[in-house]
Formats: sequence, C-alpha cells, structure tokens
Amino acid sequence: MSENKTWSLQNDKRTEEERNVFKATGKTPKKNTTIYLLSLAGVFLLVSFLMTQFSEKTLEACLTDTYCFNSKDNVLVYTLYVFFNIVIVVLAIFGAYIFGKKLADLIKK
Repeated sequence: MSENKTWSLQNDKRTEEERNVFKATGKTPKKNTTIYLLSLAGVFLLVSFLMTQFSEKTLEACLTDTYCFNSKDNVLVYTLYVFFNIVIVVLAIFGAYIFGKKLADLIKK
C-alpha cells in the first residue's frame, strides 16, 4: 500500500515522447554572427545609396588632388564613399565602447 505517487497537473496524460521534448539535446546552438554582420553591411550599403539618391544637391568628394567624384555622375563610387564613412564611424563608436568598458573594469579593481 505504500505506493509512491508523483502528482502532476495533467494527471500523467503526457506520453514519454512529449515529456522529452524540452530536454537538453547536448548540441550547441548555431552562431549566426556572420549572417548578422552581412545583413548589417547590406543595411548600411542601402542607407548609403538612399542618402546619395535623396540628396537634392550634387555632392562632391576628392580622395586625392586629381581624383574627385560627385553624387550624380558616379553614384556607385559615391555610395561606397558614404558607406565606408558610416562603417568608420560605427567602428569608432564600438572601439570607444570597448575601451571605456576595459577602463571601467581597470578602475573597479
């Protein structure tokens, strides 16, 4: 008569397979970092293109004294120029964040 009964809200209606659905499989989750970075680069490139197209004035940039390009005649080159400027700004912000975090950890000790 000393039966050891475990109580369940479902009165043991689930099968063994249904119980094992949420058990750990031992597999590591897939890292999607490269997909995220490529998506972010695509978004930055699209934003660069749209910024170039929606500008009412013809914008000009010069890399050297002899090589200049503008936003109306050289759309692709100017889009890449804006894209690389956005990437440089984002990397500078990220680098400042990492530097500040390491400095704060150093000060805490």
